Amino acid sequence: MAEVDVKKIARGDFTWRSLPLAAMIKVPTSLEYKTSDWRIEKPEIDQSKCIKCLLCWIYCPDMSIKRLDEGRVEVDYDFCKGCGICAEVCPTKAIKMVEE
Repeated sequence: MAEVDVKKIARGDFTWRSLPLAAMIKVPTSLEYKTSDWRIEKPEIDQSKCIKCLLCWIYCPDMSIKRLDEGRVEVDYDFCKGCGICAEVCPTKAIKMVEE
């Protein structure tokens, strides 16, 4: 397996598309390796419809929903992969998936 230096990734020398087949990325990478560039849809939150139930935050598999002051939420688009789970679990349909 090929090993890839995290510093090269941080500089933009590698993306998920350019990594060698079966590459291993040395840890830590979770904050340095942005994983959203293959997304085709992204969630948009209508704050006026949001009831602050935090179901989107609970169910997001990538921890891309960030809690803000007073229970509000926002999407961290650097890590959101566009799976749409947040939109599916939202009881008020305050989150909709829109094309990138």
